[in-house]
Amino acid sequence: QVQLVESGGGLVQEGGSLRLSCAASGSIFGINAVGWYRQAPGKQRELVARITGGGSTNYADSVKGRFTISRDNAKNTMYLQMNSLKPEDTAVYYCNAEVYSGSYYPVDYWGQGTQVTVSS
Repeated sequence: QVQLVESGGGLVQEGGSLRLSCAASGSIFGINAVGWYRQAPGKQRELVARITGGGSTNYADSVKGRFTISRDNAKNTMYLQMNSLKPEDTAVYYCNAEVYSGSYYPVDYWGQGTQVTVSS
């Protein structure tokens, strides 16, 4: 069993910054990739940012240049630095990890979500 716990969400003014953290624990032998997703009210969950074990990153067009995904493998923690926040960024943010945990194929794990609210 692998658990992901997010923190760092909250209320911030437009133009402000937040850093989300996601700590992973459990039986982790390797991580293929980690990412952040978000779901705004009335909308589908969407990819925000993703980073592979090799360091390749993907960002949603709407956050490019403003958000940065990073990871600290030694701490089993991933981060999403969010700058120049906009009201459109308001959503529940979920961390995701593709984890090798005793099987050949990686398994997706999800955090519980953390609310980010950006006021105008």
